[in-house]
Amino acid sequence: MTAGTGLTTSYRDPRFAPRRGAVGRLLSRGSVLWRMDWILTGGCLALSLLGSLLVWSATRDRTSINHGDSTYFLVRHVINMAIGIGLCGVVMAFGVRRLRTAVPFIYAFAILGVLAVLSPLGSTVNGAHSWIVLGGGFSIQPSEFCKIAITLGMASVLSARVDAGEREIPDDRAVLQSLGLAAIPMAIILMMPDLGSTMVMVVLVLGILAVSGAPKKWLAGLALVGAVGATAVVKLHILHQYQIDRFAAFADPNLDPSGVGYNTAQARIAIGSGGLLGKGLFHGSQTTGQFVPEQQTDFVFTVAGEELGFLGAGLILVLLGVVLWRACRIARQSADLYGTLVASGVVSWFAFQAFENIGMTLGIMPVAGIPLPFVSYGGSSMFAVWVGVGLLQSVRTQRPVSA
Repeated sequence: MTAGTGLTTSYRDPRFAPRRGAVGRLLSRGSVLWRMDWILTGGCLALSLLGSLLVWSATRDRTSINHGDSTYFLVRHVINMAIGIGLCGVVMAFGVRRLRTAVPFIYAFAILGVLAVLSPLGSTVNGAHSWIVLGGGFSIQPSEFCKIAITLGMASVLSARVDAGEREIPDDRAVLQSLGLAAIPMAIILMMPDLGSTMVMVVLVLGILAVSGAPKKWLAGLALVGAVGATAVVKLHILHQYQIDRFAAFADPNLDPSGVGYNTAQARIAIGSGGLLGKGLFHGSQTTGQFVPEQQTDFVFTVAGEELGFLGAGLILVLLGVVLWRACRIARQSADLYGTLVASGVVSWFAFQAFENIGMTLGIMPVAGIPLPFVSYGGSSMFAVWVGVGLLQSVRTQRPVSA
């Protein structure tokens, strides 16, 4: 009761509702923090932190590459992770649907980036001409950001008329436009040639197209084009000899074990020697002996297999499974096709990249120079995957509160 008036003040009336501070708004039901998928975030953070330990173990004794500082790569990995998490927050704050209006600019930026690699600005690192060296020990791999551009671009084109209520599934024109949009950066990246990134993008495109509801004839046609294209790539000698040798070593594991097959042979030895519980962090003989090349990047999973054993390596698989499970859940619960396709593209990207990376260390996939998401050392890859997490969280937080 209000004194002297006989009137009752109801806080249901927004005029008399108590004011909340910034913290109160963030913690209130329906806020961004409340609606985030914290299981997804926790899984990604756990993978990144575990990756920090594995990167440290793989590089702390390698004075030839870490400038004599045992924590050189560890510190940079943590900094990359922090920047990636910051980018995730920026994407969430901007919103995936507002990003839809910026797709032409994001796409143009990605194209300019990969074109710059083919210019005198491009550099070759570890046999791959897919980098731009910025100086001060920093470099960037523009092809990583093309995965984001393709995901947003295809999702925008395929969902435009469906979300507007004009059609139930994308028509042939939308499918052709989306495929053309994806083909341009993929063709440029293949010219580098960066076969690993191209493989990821092919699966990403197929995943988005399959979920969009596009007629199955397109998937069948793409499979045929892919087979013809793979043959043409080999016949026209687009690939470098070392890439052809990697496929030959995959087909015949005993081929040149001291040469082209050395990486995979040493990787299997490292993983197999770990047993159930591993040799202990920092105590792996293959890791400390530096027998596995590029162990902090492409072959970081071998550190887990040797030093943490089957249980430690299995933990990485479980965490990746949790991330993919939550991402699939976000895709399924999206309020519109656009959000579903964005989330599905990220799922396809993360799933295949993890499968290829771990598969090549086990000898069930060819070596393609693909980092393990969240775990491998590398700034561009870390930034890109956390932007992908930002897209997933944005799709989730922009659902209706009741969803």
